[in-house]
Amino acid sequence: MSADEIRGTTHGTAPVPLSVLDLVTVGAGSTATDALRTSVELSRLAESRGFHRYWVAEHHSMPGVASSSPAVILAHLAAHTDRIRLGSGGVMLPNHAPLVIAEQFGTLEAIAPGRIDLGLGRAPGTDGATAAALRRAATLDEGADDFPQQLAELIRFLDDDFPDGHPYSRIHAIPGPVQGTSPGGVQSPHRPPVWLLGSSGFSARLAGMLGLPFAFAHHFSAQNTVPALDLYRQTFRPSAVLDKPYALIGVSALATDDEREAHRQGRAVALNMLRLRTGRPGLFPDPAEAERHEFSPMEEEFITSWTANIVGGTAEEVRAGLDDLQKRTGADELMLTSHAHRGELRVRSFELIADAYGLPTA
Repeated sequence: MSADEIRGTTHGTAPVPLSVLDLVTVGAGSTATDALRTSVELSRLAESRGFHRYWVAEHHSMPGVASSSPAVILAHLAAHTDRIRLGSGGVMLPNHAPLVIAEQFGTLEAIAPGRIDLGLGRAPGTDGATAAALRRAATLDEGADDFPQQLAELIRFLDDDFPDGHPYSRIHAIPGPVQGTSPGGVQSPHRPPVWLLGSSGFSARLAGMLGLPFAFAHHFSAQNTVPALDLYRQTFRPSAVLDKPYALIGVSALATDDEREAHRQGRAVALNMLRLRTGRPGLFPDPAEAERHEFSPMEEEFITSWTANIVGGTAEEVRAGLDDLQKRTGADELMLTSHAHRGELRVRSFELIADAYGLPTA
């Protein structure tokens, strides 16, 4: 595995490589089909403008987020792109058997060789009841506490290197390396690089100890970004994957032609999150709905806090905000997620950001 698969190339005047995180947002008045069409359009734009990678996040039981099956979506995007890296940002490993994830991402690697990333998280990506249904467990914590063991098992399935005598030594994730060692086999030994995702110190420390690349969810845990990145760097041990730390951060960024529109969309984003946090998830609201909503003082405080972490405004304002954030955190890569009620606004946001940094046009 080459470190170049992890470390991207900086284009234009961007301070570091830029990438995309897609939640496949479904706005009120639109369908999941509409959202997935936007994802195809956005992935092709990202590829043509020099964004390094395009990740899809796993979420469940959220009407406004149509990304419950990252592997399925990534296969669809692979059919519509040629070069850009595609990956999970991430798969919530405790929701799945490690063998299943090894098979899914081995299949993706066979579909798009050398272009697949496997980002893993330990959060449920949903509420406790839904997590229990996914895991067929009585409590939410069952599975998550075993994350390091699940991760080790998954990596062994990906590498096909369980030791002799292990209960799984004769079980193989297919497509996978075993096909190359079978009589007549010509299967590539390559496998997707594994990333750890997190919003606190747990995965930061684990990624550092294992010498893996780390992705931090700044877009919803901004207060923990610098401490987590510091912990990752302090605990990092060189590995066969990386000789030095490599960390990206997820950033909520929305550039618009009209600064006021960025503000309107930001309040709609915050209203959507407020509903989610209070157990009332729905389709992504129209900004007009957010303008009509009568917020209580406590809700308004939440709205203000949430929108403060969105890098929004004109293209120049977003570029300045991203530059400042990269300097403050020392992030090696910025992964941008743009939330807006309409798909065309999300696509336009990435066009404006690409133009602001002078990214390539083909």
